[in-house]
Amino acid sequence: MARPKPWEADDELWAVVQPLLPTVERRPRHPGRKRHPDRLAFQGILFVLHTGIAWEHMPQELGFGSGMTCWRRLAEWTEAGVWPRLHEVLLAGLRKANALDFSRAAVDGSHIRAFKTGAKTGRSPVDRGRTGSKHHLITDATGIPLAATLTGGNRNDVTQLIPLLHAVPPVRGKRGRPRHRPDVVLADRGYDHGKYRRLVWDLGVKPLIARRGTEHGSGLGAQRWVVERAFAHLHWFRRLRIRWEVRDDIHEAFLTLGCALICWRRLNDAVVR
Repeated sequence: MARPKPWEADDELWAVVQPLLPTVERRPRHPGRKRHPDRLAFQGILFVLHTGIAWEHMPQELGFGSGMTCWRRLAEWTEAGVWPRLHEVLLAGLRKANALDFSRAAVDGSHIRAFKTGAKTGRSPVDRGRTGSKHHLITDATGIPLAATLTGGNRNDVTQLIPLLHAVPPVRGKRGRPRHRPDVVLADRGYDHGKYRRLVWDLGVKPLIARRGTEHGSGLGAQRWVVERAFAHLHWFRRLRIRWEVRDDIHEAFLTLGCALICWRRLNDAVVR
């Protein structure tokens, strides 16, 4: 039996995604061309995310529709807020399966090249001043992505510490109040700043941040490596290794969808166990 391709949305994943999509009613008069099936368009979006291929080079023999059709559907669903809701639903499923650990969280940033200018790009000091963007990520204690943000390549990582904590959605899945704050947040020396330590405490979260000027071997790396592994999984999606999009909301859509797919894999693993 042939192994399914990673961009082929199986029935289980589609059952989660389909209820989140906006309903588009055909006009009774002048209905126009029949709308391309949502499931095929979604698989076309996954194909671009996984392979990094340009929209205009979408292989027609795969049946996903034209690249422009898939791009329009991506823009439509992004405007409707589909991807954050998908991520939130999967996080709730992980919490219900006891696979989410809020005892601590880890944050980090990763620079990527941007070959086109646009919002949330900037000259990167770590890439010879070339235009780039940064992915900022917060994960739970096991490396499950809780939230991600996008900034220009010239932004300091510490500026996204508080936005990342605020970006964690209220995670349901269990009886009682939803959970949206970790007990502890771990970060490297780039986040060592008194102002941001105080702001983290104000949110009811304990900051464990390596101090500048101290020797290596604080022990935080033994717990903080999970966010670096999460970046490796996230950038396994070729479309996220380089930013090709001028529109920042489209790249953020791919970023959030990548986080959701990682959650989907972890949820499947939790169910199997």
